[in-house]
Amino acid sequence: MNEEIKFVLDNETVEALQTYSALLNKAPAVIIKEALKGYFEAAEQKLAAQQTDPMTDLDFDEFWDGVDL
Repeated sequence: MNEEIKFVLDNETVEALQTYSALLNKAPAVIIKEALKGYFEAAEQKLAAQQTDPMTDLDFDEFWDGVDL
């Protein structure tokens, strides 16, 4: 999917992007891509943690509770 998305950045964000672009000697597009990559990785971890089934996340005592050997 190669769909174009248009968005608007506020002046403060544009100024910060320009500043860091000059300081890091990176194109603004590269900085945005790296920032989004970090955001997506963090969001993926958060979503994975929310999807953990509580029935499969038992500690030793909870697992063996009620089991007669």
